[in-house]
Amino acid sequence: MNRVEKNIKKRKYTEDFLQYGFTSIITAGIEKAQCVICCEVLSAESMKPNKLKRHFGSKHPLFASKDISYFRSKADGLKKSRFDTGGQYHKHNVAAVEASYLVALIIARAMKPHTIGEDLLLPAAKDIVRVIIGNEYVQKLNAISLSNDTVRRRIEDMSADILDQVIQEIKSAPLPIFSIKLDESTDVANCAQLLVYARYINDGDFKDEFLFCKPLETTTAHDVFDAVGSFLKAHYISWEKVCGVCTDGAPAMLGCRSGFQRLVQNESPKAIGIHCMIHRQILATKALPQDLQEVMKSVITCVNFVKSSALNSRLFCQLCNDLDAPNNALLFHTEVRWLSRGKVLKRVFELRAELKTFFNQKARPQFEALFSDITELQKIAYLVDIFVILNDLNLSLQGPNATCLDLSEKMRSFQMKLQLWKDKLDKNKIYMFPTLSAFFEEHDIEPDNKIMMITSVKEHLHMLSEEISSYFPNLPDTPFALARSPFTVKVEDVPETAQEEFIDLINNDAARTDFSTMPLTKFWIKSLQLYPILSESVLRLLLPFPTTYLCETGFSRLLVIKSKYRSRLVVENDLRCALAKTAPRISELVSKKQPQRSH
Repeated sequence: MNRVEKNIKKRKYTEDFLQYGFTSIITAGIEKAQCVICCEVLSAESMKPNKLKRHFGSKHPLFASKDISYFRSKADGLKKSRFDTGGQYHKHNVAAVEASYLVALIIARAMKPHTIGEDLLLPAAKDIVRVIIGNEYVQKLNAISLSNDTVRRRIEDMSADILDQVIQEIKSAPLPIFSIKLDESTDVANCAQLLVYARYINDGDFKDEFLFCKPLETTTAHDVFDAVGSFLKAHYISWEKVCGVCTDGAPAMLGCRSGFQRLVQNESPKAIGIHCMIHRQILATKALPQDLQEVMKSVITCVNFVKSSALNSRLFCQLCNDLDAPNNALLFHTEVRWLSRGKVLKRVFELRAELKTFFNQKARPQFEALFSDITELQKIAYLVDIFVILNDLNLSLQGPNATCLDLSEKMRSFQMKLQLWKDKLDKNKIYMFPTLSAFFEEHDIEPDNKIMMITSVKEHLHMLSEEISSYFPNLPDTPFALARSPFTVKVEDVPETAQEEFIDLINNDAARTDFSTMPLTKFWIKSLQLYPILSESVLRLLLPFPTTYLCETGFSRLLVIKSKYRSRLVVENDLRCALAKTAPRISELVSKKQPQRSH
């Protein structure tokens, strides 16, 4: 065989062969002749003029009258449609596939319809290229497929890749446990959607990541439990790996016998159940004394009278413009919006003079009286101050990357401030409520009215303090003290199984330096290698989510993605691409695709 291979003469393709209708193709590193008409590839030994001419004459006699330019155009078309990886066309198609993935990712993150790629982005890109670079480069953009179906497939591919990465990160975490938080809400098509997030250790810190979104027919505890359990089972993750569950306060979630958290704890006894601290804060601050509650209702009634009528809204805006008011629009009060009451009250108090004039013109004496009575106005002034404070507290509880320890410290701090304010009020000091204080200075309030107002404020602060103590009972000090300041804890207060590691830790100067310079979570994750038992006991306290904040922001995006114009959309893949911190591995996805426009 070796002698036969040596006797085979290696022939090279020349342009003269094109007159017989043949171009060249490289297969397995060997150059061969390919007919541009029937696409047949001849052997290397057949690259001779007489054999090529014989093939052309016997199989394609009808093309004998064609000139060489015809065969050259056929050869160019053949090269463009060829799948050999040595040509420029292959590289160009690979780039086009990658570009389609990148554009699909942009569409998903912008929460736009899939049709926007073909209807808007591609035509706009062509116009930009034509004007800035030149018309000859526009044709290259035609290789980028951005049809509705292609964008959908790209988003499905990237969503599956992101989920695969997240599952692998959960399974390969240095501490193989994670916490979840979930909530359900109804979308524009009246379909109940369940959103689930996971928190786990990745790259030396906590990572909060979107896990999945599934529609539910009914929203009982067992339905939610089955949906989460099916997901974990499909990805071979045990319930025992779940160390914490954060939900809202619905009975289906917090029921002591058959609530979702109880069902999870039956499968994972070490899991910690958390009632969202933001929801608890809202529930604790709802209570108002009777007199303040009546003022609040009167304010809402006045606002609704103006806002519920388009004519009244326009007339009030015109009145505010005529009087050079700083704002010219009232805000609707919405019970489910966390910051609504504070914003409504502040805007009403700013426009109190304009509202009095408006209700006078409308002959509404019952509403006008609210803004004429000094006693009522001072109550509104206090409500403005206290709800500004409560809104600031609410905002401090929001945001990602928070732990139960962080938010518990904020609530404890607020409780101490309430006690401080009550002590100040006993001395008739009200500087901590700037709007009320300024109102007292602006109007000559009689001492008896001022004392009555201070008494009402003290009653509300006492009620607020009791409600917060009810919703936020004292936390176990020792475990959290170990997490926050381990070098001040006594050995006997540490669990017995971790006491020896604790002694090693407090006598390690390098650990002291790390603790003073590193964030709390990173310090305990780093300590896993040297003090695994001690660190795990602390991390089990820090890993659970304290709030469902990410679920709430996720629902906001879900309502943007699944609008009334896209009410039949299966939203999970788009939502994952829009919410996930993990970036899809586009280069790997492109390498698995056949480089054609339709793939």
